[in-house]
Amino acid sequence: MSEQSVPVPVTIVQGREVSDFPEFAPEAARGRVLRVTVTGEEVLHRVNRDVPEEMLGGAELARLVDDMFMTMYAAEGVGLAGNQVGVDLRLFVYDCPDDDGVRHVGHVINPVLDERDLEDAVVVENEGCLSVPGPHAELGRAEHATVRGVDKDGDEVVLTGSGYFARCLQHETDHTLGRLYIDRLSKRERKRVLKKMNEMASNVMERRQERAKELEAELAG
Repeated sequence: MSEQSVPVPVTIVQGREVSDFPEFAPEAARGRVLRVTVTGEEVLHRVNRDVPEEMLGGAELARLVDDMFMTMYAAEGVGLAGNQVGVDLRLFVYDCPDDDGVRHVGHVINPVLDERDLEDAVVVENEGCLSVPGPHAELGRAEHATVRGVDKDGDEVVLTGSGYFARCLQHETDHTLGRLYIDRLSKRERKRVLKKMNEMASNVMERRQERAKELEAELAG
């Protein structure tokens, strides 16, 4: 019997397939762990400012992206938007698999979500949020999504995904427009989720602090 080939995991960075990529995006090693905002904080509930053109290619924006990657990993998330670290700017970072096991990593500045194709399926799955620490709820999202924007240097970025990654793209773009996933729930379900969050939040925050220390030590080594 012939030797069976082992499939090589696929990683797509900034919308382009790469042959090799580390466990954590390189940005994280340069970043700091920032505080994650929680639902109810004003910056989470309004449309954030577009990143101005003069910030593109600059050190301030690059540092923010580094910090957001580090914070996302410390919080054990797959995506994180600027307002989730208290910054009134429209951007997000992500490190998220799709339903086929392909890993997608990168960031996008001033994201715009393409309108949903009316023939595209709406899939109901569990969804959570780092700014709603703890609980999850079932929510319908389009099976496919495309987000367009630029990277931190101003170069065009087009991200297309399906399944879980498509959900991530929709979720994070929502954040930049001041909308959390719980805002898409019925009043009754939203109330249930917030009640559960209040019960779970302290344990989640404690775990994040522990994880941040572990990650800082790991990346420093």
